[in-house]
Amino acid sequence: MNTFTFVFLLALAASFAIEFWLARRHGAHIRAHRDKVPESFAGAITLEAHQKAADYTLAKLKVQEIGRILNVALLLLFTVGGGIDALDRFWSGFDFGPIPHGTALILSVMFLMALAELPLSLYQTFVIEEKFGFNRTTIAQFIKDLLLQAILALAIGAPLLGLILWVMESTGNLWWLLAWVIIMSFSLFMSWAYPTLIAPLFNKFTPLDDPQLRGRIQRLLERCGFQSKGIFVMDGSRRSGHGNAYFTGIGNNKRIVFFDTLMESLEPEELEAVLAHELGHFKRKHVIKMLITSALISLAGLALLGWLAQQSWFYQGLGVSTPSSATALLLFMLIMPVFSTFLQPIMATIQRKYEFEADEFAASMTRAESLIHSLVKLYRENAATLTPDPLYAAFHYSHPPAAIRIEHLKRVQQRSMPA
Repeated sequence: MNTFTFVFLLALAASFAIEFWLARRHGAHIRAHRDKVPESFAGAITLEAHQKAADYTLAKLKVQEIGRILNVALLLLFTVGGGIDALDRFWSGFDFGPIPHGTALILSVMFLMALAELPLSLYQTFVIEEKFGFNRTTIAQFIKDLLLQAILALAIGAPLLGLILWVMESTGNLWWLLAWVIIMSFSLFMSWAYPTLIAPLFNKFTPLDDPQLRGRIQRLLERCGFQSKGIFVMDGSRRSGHGNAYFTGIGNNKRIVFFDTLMESLEPEELEAVLAHELGHFKRKHVIKMLITSALISLAGLALLGWLAQQSWFYQGLGVSTPSSATALLLFMLIMPVFSTFLQPIMATIQRKYEFEADEFAASMTRAESLIHSLVKLYRENAATLTPDPLYAAFHYSHPPAAIRIEHLKRVQQRSMPA
């Protein structure tokens, strides 16, 4: 065991312990508040709905805990347990050459990890989601989605992976700069292409046919100075009873998408308020800021990988006997989530700040009361807990907890009222 093995195991133990402790706090806090609806929601959410949300969250926490243990076991198996080394020797027997060999090695590890996690995904969908009335998918649809995802991963991911490995092998010590340009260009292209090329493979997107609602939304877009390629309704009900709305695409290929389940539960003015919130992310430059942040983190990560790939202790400390571009990239992909755990609270804090700003924008473009009503309905319909543990929420939540978010909107509403 070299020094880096110890550092890795210590970081893994610390991240697991933190996540385990936070999850236990979260569960205990939810159970302690299960029998009473918070005062700010007493008139809008019944005790039965509140208890359903608590039980649903607790059930998901158990699955997440098992998943966390499984992920640690798989990570140890493939690194210090020698799994990557064994697969590397296996693929060496085919004499593919370094690029195909490396691509096969990385894809096989990703496939085996996905296969190990499949039972939990099945349990989450067909037991937990089914129990709480959210699952609407079938085994046939589930399998079809898996196969389609695998085909796309091979058709799109394998060539990109092969290109990155070629860059690592062929362009010298500063390969990571070119790799970063390729990855960012690919990400931007996929963001542009996803609405029209990828998403329709999984769901049906129908242009919004309600003329009154479409007119209301179009007026909102004009007030905000936002151009869109269309307003669409997605058949989210094919798979789930959860409702949502989102923007997708970049540049001249932006789309507004409402889940059909959301259309069923919200009134027109509430849908407008939800859309105004999403518009707020664009108008307050959150999308650009997050893109820049992601680009800088990617650049720093690739620069770090460029250095680690030249260090023999990096491979030895993680159970790999034959250094290569592929094993360096694979090891980095596997262990970075361990070390990035400690950055989660920072990113979550920034994201929650953006959500507050988007809410304020929505309140300025529509009515704060409409957004409040829509959020309460979404919390109720999606069985989102109203009583998360504050520390767990601070660490994990990208959106402010329900009570804090509603209270913030009420203050915004009061400030906008004439004196």
